[in-house]
Amino acid sequence: MAMLERRGSGGSDLLMLDETLGRMSIGRDADNNIVVDGDATVSRVHANLERIGPAWCVTALRTTNGTFVNGEQIFGAHKLSDQDEIRVGKTVLILRDDTCRGGVTTVPIRKAPRRTRSEQRVLNELCRPVLLGKAFTPPASRAAIAKRLYVGVGAIQQHLIHLYDKFEIFPDAEQSRRVLLANEAIQSGAVTMKDLTDPPDDD
Repeated sequence: MAMLERRGSGGSDLLMLDETLGRMSIGRDADNNIVVDGDATVSRVHANLERIGPAWCVTALRTTNGTFVNGEQIFGAHKLSDQDEIRVGKTVLILRDDTCRGGVTTVPIRKAPRRTRSEQRVLNELCRPVLLGKAFTPPASRAAIAKRLYVGVGAIQQHLIHLYDKFEIFPDAEQSRRVLLANEAIQSGAVTMKDLTDPPDDD
């Protein structure tokens, strides 16, 4: 049986995880499946936890204080292993599940490849809906990126093709490729919230 060990200002306890619930919300509100009360730094709905195949996955939502796994802030979905520590606000949730033990070492996040200035602008616009939108917001479409950058859809497609190659993303489905590219860009640090604070600049 999978469990979460909750450690906060009020001490620690164990929460049983019901895998039949599917996606479970984590947050301060009493309506959440996993309630983290007594911690004002936790958002009303802070993150989601779900079982996907043989593994658990935590998904960070847009919150004031962010979601961290083993000390590293995550954006979007992140696969978990037994003993991984999820921090929401000042509260730590430790996954206890012998069926999803990880390896001895953690694989480092791949460094982002070199990008041209134009490719970076396309990446920023691709990821803008994900980082600034609500939970489960998909990345921007080619048409949306083209409209925001005042260029043709064909030019955006060419930049995306180059970025797919650089980030080594090769699925067949166009939408899946955009989602994977956005995830890789965010997780590797190629696109950050700071990149999205200002409108796109002119060439």
